Amino acid sequence: MEGTQGTGARDVPAGGFLRGWGPTSALGGRFTGPPEALHARALPAARDLMTQAFENLGAAPATDYHVHVLGLGVGGTGAFVNPAMLSWRRPARRFEAGVYLHACGVAGFADFDADYAGRLTRLARAFGRPLRAHLVALDRFHDPDGRVNLARTEFYAPNDYVARLAEAHPDLFVPVISIHPSRPDALEELARWAARGVRFLKWLPNAQGIDPADPRHDAFYRALCAHEIALLTHAGEEHAVRTHAAQALGNPLRLRRPLDHGVRVIIAHCASLGRNADFDRPGTTAENFDLFLRLMAEERYRGRLFGEISAITQFNRASAALFDALSRPEMCGRLVNGSDYPLPAVNCVIWTGRLARMGCITPGERRALNEIYSCNPLLFDFVLKRALRHPTTQERLFPKEVFLENPALRPEAC
Repeated sequence: MEGTQGTGARDVPAGGFLRGWGPTSALGGRFTGPPEALHARALPAARDLMTQAFENLGAAPATDYHVHVLGLGVGGTGAFVNPAMLSWRRPARRFEAGVYLHACGVAGFADFDADYAGRLTRLARAFGRPLRAHLVALDRFHDPDGRVNLARTEFYAPNDYVARLAEAHPDLFVPVISIHPSRPDALEELARWAARGVRFLKWLPNAQGIDPADPRHDAFYRALCAHEIALLTHAGEEHAVRTHAAQALGNPLRLRRPLDHGVRVIIAHCASLGRNADFDRPGTTAENFDLFLRLMAEERYRGRLFGEISAITQFNRASAALFDALSRPEMCGRLVNGSDYPLPAVNCVIWTGRLARMGCITPGERRALNEIYSCNPLLFDFVLKRALRHPTTQERLFPKEVFLENPALRPEAC
């Protein structure tokens, strides 16, 4: 396995929770300095790559539609993580939590919520140019009868907490709420946040127990349209969060129902992982990415359906076929940028060496990118995507418009 770097020190201070846990440091974040130090200490190659990433973007802020807020409920945030992730009785899950802890660049669990928010703010402030990061809430798992099921909830980021963070840094952050449509108060909660100006809602169907094709959600879809709120939803397989055997809920074709109601839908990761039932060909399955491409090819969804490119550089997603499809002319104007932070900070899932061997970046760019990662993984994700080239044509993979606010996702574009 190869991560972004060959060497590097963990960002967890001495005496931190996982002191001495070398494996979690290597698999999680391998940071050698604070984000504020990067621009002053960067070598010329890294500086040049950052300059190239921002050139021709103009004065408008760079846009990231997909940044997670995590917390344990410390300090009254109301956030939640399933206790199984923190229990030594589940060593595999505890180890996984350690990996994420290092990736988040915080010292431990005692002040996790404030430390995570502070770290994220520092990463965004050190971006080097204006940034508008959409902070994502995540509602709890709900059973079909609308009751909360904490045993099946992996993590919870409350709408109010995400909104407070965005209000504290309005130049940096945009709040993205999350409402499970089976909640008894779903329509009232949606109206409450719409009145406060929120225009994006996040679902992770595989982990939240949401079937986007369920006709019982039709009233919710009508309300999304009425409030001019766009749906940012995961599609494809989900591996970062446990799904309790509900990967079928990530089938992109299930999103036809909200699309047919007129909802603007952003499909995270372009559904670029796993297989699912092909509803158009009963009894067969297809790659989720191919099902996503089929939706994108339907003319009735133009102006309503978008693909979001977070995680496409991960080792289990990146491929010549994926990059070829995303660079097709029909994708023009329909792709938006997202980081899915903190995933870009998880050292073991971004293999820059593999991207270099594919011809998507040069060996020199790989070294420069690793240097950027060592201080600011959020910026690293942005610069990497700006640097990506098609492995065959060597053309830049994504035009500049992908990294700016998409005009079709503004409320007035409904």
